[in-house]
Amino acid sequence: MKNKEQGFPQDWERYVIISPNFILGYTKNITMSYQCPLCHQALSLQAHSWVCDNNHHFDCAKEGYVNLLPVQFKRSKEPGDSAEMINARREFLDAGFYQPMRDKVAELIQTLLPEDNSVVLDIGCGEGYYTNQFYQNLKSHNPQVYGLDVSKVAIKYAAKRYSSINFCVASSQRLPFCDASLNAVVRIYAPCNSDELARVISHNGYIITVTPAPRHLYQLKALIYSEIHLHPLKEEYFDGFNKVSEHQVAYMMNLNGKQAFDLLQMTPFAWRASEEVKQSLVESKSFECETDFLIRVYQRHA
Repeated sequence: MKNKEQGFPQDWERYVIISPNFILGYTKNITMSYQCPLCHQALSLQAHSWVCDNNHHFDCAKEGYVNLLPVQFKRSKEPGDSAEMINARREFLDAGFYQPMRDKVAELIQTLLPEDNSVVLDIGCGEGYYTNQFYQNLKSHNPQVYGLDVSKVAIKYAAKRYSSINFCVASSQRLPFCDASLNAVVRIYAPCNSDELARVISHNGYIITVTPAPRHLYQLKALIYSEIHLHPLKEEYFDGFNKVSEHQVAYMMNLNGKQAFDLLQMTPFAWRASEEVKQSLVESKSFECETDFLIRVYQRHA
């Protein structure tokens, strides 16, 4: 193996990387943003563990992610989405049905963060479908892109598939990131703690949210509810942030039976759907359903 004297740049350091694509190699010496979830000290990578000054250790999994959700913070044995929901979402998203929304958010991030070395967090990242596109749009500027989810199953899959992104199992209510360490946080349908967002986002940094607009999945709801209520347009406010833009992405999807069933399984509507509704979706040859996304951008001013 080559060493520094044999041609590696001076800003590269050698260490063991626990990742599916690297065993013992070289990587750029960059500062990471992780914070200990127990004592809130900064974490540094030592061999194959993230360690704080108080000697709390968090081992890297062989897939490359780190679990920063201590057992005392869990509300259940396996928090997060079920395996069925995860598999349905992965297949549905990989088929490209939400790609227009994903591409719009990625385009906004690219426009908002033109500088090198931007640090971006995708809260509730699931299997990394959106996170990877954010990275692809920024990768020429040497970004640090993080994906966070409470589901270990989803994060394990994401880390295996997208090795250039830093994935962690953690709670959005207790973000394991240092103060003012992030330039942007993306929240697509995910719950979060607004105080934590204010703590981790740097001056002039951004929050980007995606929520359902009024007619989102209207036809799917019509199969389940006798009385259909449009999604309300609720304003969100974050202390210390101003809303700087708002965008709506809406279009019709044409799904086959399997795709329509996967869509149902990845939504909260699945809990309310009868077996008859599920069976009718599976057996349908074509199912048309609206999407209606509302994307909002907020910038920190204090």
